[in-house]
Amino acid sequence: MPLITGQRIIDTLFPIGKGGMAAIPGGFGTGKTMTQHQLAKWSDADIIVYIGCGERGNEMTEVLEDFSKLTDPRTGKSLMDRTILIANTSNMPVAAREASIYTGISIAEYYRDMGYHVAIMADSTSRWAEALRELSGRLEEMPAEEGFPAYLASRLSGFYERAGYVDTLNGREGSVTIIGAVSPQGADFSEPVTQNTKRFVRVFWALDRSLAYARHFPAIQWLTSYSEYLDDMEDWYNEHVGAEFLTHRKNILRILYDESELIEIVKLIGSDVLPDSQRLTLEIARVIRLGFVQQNAYHSFDTYVPFEKQLRMMEIILYLNDRCKKLIGLGISMNVLKTEDIFEKVISIKYNVGNNELSKLDGYFKEIDAFYNKLYDKNA
Repeated sequence: MPLITGQRIIDTLFPIGKGGMAAIPGGFGTGKTMTQHQLAKWSDADIIVYIGCGERGNEMTEVLEDFSKLTDPRTGKSLMDRTILIANTSNMPVAAREASIYTGISIAEYYRDMGYHVAIMADSTSRWAEALRELSGRLEEMPAEEGFPAYLASRLSGFYERAGYVDTLNGREGSVTIIGAVSPQGADFSEPVTQNTKRFVRVFWALDRSLAYARHFPAIQWLTSYSEYLDDMEDWYNEHVGAEFLTHRKNILRILYDESELIEIVKLIGSDVLPDSQRLTLEIARVIRLGFVQQNAYHSFDTYVPFEKQLRMMEIILYLNDRCKKLIGLGISMNVLKTEDIFEKVISIKYNVGNNELSKLDGYFKEIDAFYNKLYDKNA
């Protein structure tokens, strides 16, 4: 079953299973810590273990202050009641940095064996690897690639393989889900820590600097990210969400992939020379990027989105796409379609419809039908 996080791009496009392993690699300022904060706040784990491995002191202070003010949506109590912080700031000894990761995973396994679902946020494993490198140098061990010890890969695998979903001896089910941030220098994903981490995790949320600089958060790049848990969780989706969920997800991703190919053409010759069908793909992809993939952590409606709303939002976007395709097939140009404000209305769903007001979403299907009928009647 998936770990429900309330973050659309994660739950819908690149989900992680309970007891799974994920990596969040990204350069400085791309939002690794913020993404992990969101997962710690809103994921449906029973207990959160947040490991600040080599973190700046102000970031750990921010976690303490923010989490104590927030209410756990499931229990109604303070979020800190289910959160364990392993505070290892960057000014602490290197040996403590190495120990912090193992301390966190040992605590997680303790609660897992009691029948709890635990999620670990390790921020960041790169600083842990740097501590390994420094200790290895002091021990005068033979360095390997980029000065890291030769056993870097085995240490990483030994950490991530401790994730899992288990039946406990007391008849309950428990899990440990590991989500590790990776901080490659210069956002170079070919460096040893990122490459070795990719060998062991099954979810890769690649953060993109250009998206972060454009204020697009979470800055997860959909072209380079992936999840290998979808096939394992297909039965769960079919039973709890509906068989159409995976179909909608595939169609959303296909539009985003088509946009990436068209962008290369647009850079060379401009969008005006494209046929209307391809201009529609670019416009619908913009709706997906701004109205679905992008999420505002500071907006009360948008910081957490339930699964049902995510599915309905996908349905509305794809319904708009189908209706516009029919209008273009009737010879109506994309310029005419864009004179209406229907695209902006669909983008604004995330801010205009609360999580407890899902009945309002039916009105958007009616608005799309009204938009279609208006232009269809004019053309007829």
